[in-house]
Formats: sequence, structure tokens, C-alpha cells
Amino acid sequence: MKLLIYGAGVIGSLYAAALAEAGYNTAVYARGERLETLQTLGLQYEKNGTIHRANVTVIGTLGNDDLYDFIFLTVKENQVHKALKELKYNISPNIVTMVNTLEPYSNWERICGTGRIIPAFPGAGGSYENGILKADFTPRIIQVTTFAEINGNRSARLGKLAVIFRVSNIPHGIVKNMHCWQVCHLALVVPIADAYYKAKNPETVWKEIAVMYDTAQQIKSNFTMLYRFGIKLSPPKMHLLRLLPVRILQIIFTLIFKSHFGYMFMYHHSMKAPDEMKQLHIQFYRYLERTTGKSC
Repeated sequence: MKLLIYGAGVIGSLYAAALAEAGYNTAVYARGERLETLQTLGLQYEKNGTIHRANVTVIGTLGNDDLYDFIFLTVKENQVHKALKELKYNISPNIVTMVNTLEPYSNWERICGTGRIIPAFPGAGGSYENGILKADFTPRIIQVTTFAEINGNRSARLGKLAVIFRVSNIPHGIVKNMHCWQVCHLALVVPIADAYYKAKNPETVWKEIAVMYDTAQQIKSNFTMLYRFGIKLSPPKMHLLRLLPVRILQIIFTLIFKSHFGYMFMYHHSMKAPDEMKQLHIQFYRYLERTTGKSC
């Protein structure tokens, strides 16, 4: 089994390290300074207080005849089209797009070929500190690595992908409709990111009562609107976010923002990807405006 991580940021590096540690033949495709660093120092990551060096192959070019069983696309949304254009003529059959998006997957298939896209989303977060990856997978109760076929069917390749994740100790789950899942995901994470951007001190945003209240209110409003529009909330636990009172949600999210989880998975991503999150903010609320009863 040959696997390629296309994109060597925090998310891509974490998956590469986990896959390699499980014994899979794993390559990482990087460019620029990141490529130079990986070629010089290797992919170094911290686990249980110890620094490890991942057994991965680092590449800076990808040939059309370079065959991988799965390519994991771990780039920002505004880089997806460029990446898929590069992958268009590569012979690898499966591209796992681990990307925040509301763009129709058919657009991506038109770029790289029908049947190659497996829409997905990572359950991970963290940061690089002094060249050392300090990241982890989110707890299963919070969010797992999620994926699906565009048509909602269970396929043999989804089964193979699930095995890869299971062997690599990566919490994962298959859903029927990845688009609905991503809509719900953005309904939650967009207000969370907005909270950091509104805060006087983002690192301690949980101390700012008005911001916490507004965030809870917006999350409840988002899920209430999606439900009214006939969109199936995914995963089902998202119904709690429309049913609980705003004050209860405020308490819950204040504790989450204050926690180590909030700092590691929410704060770091929001502060390192503000342009991406602000663009997703625009996309999500435009989606709400034009969604008038369309059902997933």
C-alpha cells in the first residue's frame, strides 16, 4: 500500500507520521521552505514527550506515472483547484480531499476526473514549534476523521480507507452525505473562529462574556436555520446545538474555549488560518441566504 500526503502543514504532517508509524509506505509532497526543512531535518514530531522522526519519503515533484493507492489532499481550500490540476494527469485512482468546503464536489471532479474524489475532513489539530510537530487527533467524542462517497454509497475503497485509519489508530467514521456533514461543521466552526477574531485578547477569549454569548447565540441560530431548511444535521448530536438554551451553550463553549482542547485544536487553527476562515465565513452565510428549503 503506497500513500501520498499532498501538503506538509500541521494536518498533513500528522497523518503522514501516523500512517508511517503504522508501517505504510508513506510519501509527503512539499514545496519551498517546508520541502527544504523536511529534506534536511526530516519530519519530526512529538509523541508522549519524546521526539520522533517519521519514516516517510519526502518529494518535491510528482510524476504522472507515480502511482499511489490513496493521495490525501491536505491543503487550504483556496489551493485545491491548483492541486487538482496538478493531479489531473497522475494515474493514482483515489484522491481523499481533506478540506473545508461548500463547493460542489462535481467541480473538483471536472478538474481531475470523475470517480477519483473521496470527500473527507480531518479530525486533528496542533502546531509546529521550533520545527517540531506538536499535534494530535481529536477525541472520538468530539470529531473523527470523516469521509464518504459523493453518491452516498458504501464502496470497497471506503472499506480499504477505513482499514488504513484503523491500523494507524486514527479515529474515523463513514457518513452517507459528506456535503451535509461539512455544512454542519461550518455552522459550528465559523462562529468559533469569529469569536477569536472579535476578542480583545484571542488567547483568553473565554473571559469575554459578551463574545461567548454572541458565539453561543450564533451557533444555535445556524443549526436552527439548517434544520428548518430541511438539512439533515450530521452527526446527529448536532441537534443539541439547536435545542439547548443559549445560556447553557454559552457555559459549555466557555469551558471548551478555556480548555487545553480549545487551545490546541481551535485557537491554533483559527489564528494561523484567518484568511481561510474569513472566506469560509462568507461562503457559509451566503449558503444560508440561498438555501430556501433545499434538502440534503
